[in-house]
Amino acid sequence: MNIPENLKYTKDHEWVVVDGDTATLGITDFAQGELGDIVFVEIETEGETLDKEEVFGTIEAVKTVSDLYMPVSGEVIEVNAGLEDKPELVNQEPYDGGWMIKVKMSDPSEVDSLLSAEDYKALIS
Repeated sequence: MNIPENLKYTKDHEWVVVDGDTATLGITDFAQGELGDIVFVEIETEGETLDKEEVFGTIEAVKTVSDLYMPVSGEVIEVNAGLEDKPELVNQEPYDGGWMIKVKMSDPSEVDSLLSAEDYKALIS
């Protein structure tokens, strides 16, 4: 299981990487493995400002549909357009080509409340 040390994690299996006041996020390797083959990612919140823990989109796998939750508050400034044609990128490379959104954080200190890689490993083991 791939759990990069440089990322932060949520109990809902999202990952976050921060660059200044921008956070890029997606779902973890563990989450994509649990979901199975991902067939569709729907994110229609670009340009919207959402609170932490609000739903920013959904991810559809062969067996189920799951909500995607904001790990931090902020404005959704970019959606990974590549997922429209290739949702399987979330399965193949969840931390690279399978990222989902970029958020301009309204409160960067919220990142401090997210899980470290070590804490996330403990959560899923």
